[in-house]
Amino acid sequence: MASQFRTYEEYLDSQLQDSDLYYLEDEAMARQLIELGYRGSSDTLKRAEFEARKRDDSAASNPRRFEPVRALASAGKDLSGFPLLQALAAREDMVRAGKLAVVIFIRDTNHRGQEVSGYIDYGHRLKTDDFSLYFDRKRKLLHRPSDLSFYNWETQLCATTSSPNFEVIADPSEGLLLKNKRDRKIINVNPRVQPGDNSRRHAVDTPEFLQCVIFDHSPRR
Repeated sequence: MASQFRTYEEYLDSQLQDSDLYYLEDEAMARQLIELGYRGSSDTLKRAEFEARKRDDSAASNPRRFEPVRALASAGKDLSGFPLLQALAAREDMVRAGKLAVVIFIRDTNHRGQEVSGYIDYGHRLKTDDFSLYFDRKRKLLHRPSDLSFYNWETQLCATTSSPNFEVIADPSEGLLLKNKRDRKIINVNPRVQPGDNSRRHAVDTPEFLQCVIFDHSPRR
């Protein structure tokens, strides 16, 4: 009902009778008597109640107005000819919203020509890295020793680090496993077996890297 009126005064005026103005001869006084319940409807809203209902009605009719807008690093970028960046751009919004957890496996050579490989927590890197530099191709996406896993095939440097989204598990029989911290489901990165519950493995055929695989995991609480 509050949404029908622009102001509280208009709401009170809707309950005024001609006789009220005739006998009282004061519009402000007539409104005050209605607010106090001496005139008009017995369930007249107080000003605070009216304003609260106006806010509720506005929120219900414009739900998107209160949704935060996420800035996407990939927005407006031309990613033609870069399949991995295209795949990451398609997932960026869902990853930022927490609806999808993504792990990126990359095998490539570093600036010294050494072959390196490892796993990257895409969601964590989105929060800690300026991904617009990668989507603009000003910087090449490569793993770091601080990512989920890193291995330099020449120096044999090996490092594993759990992230806010994944716990790294070195299993003696299964090998490298990644446990999602939200639903505690395991991603098995071994290409010879299924990746696990709510997870999918996607090989990305791209000239950007020697090898690239994306693991999509849909977290369940």
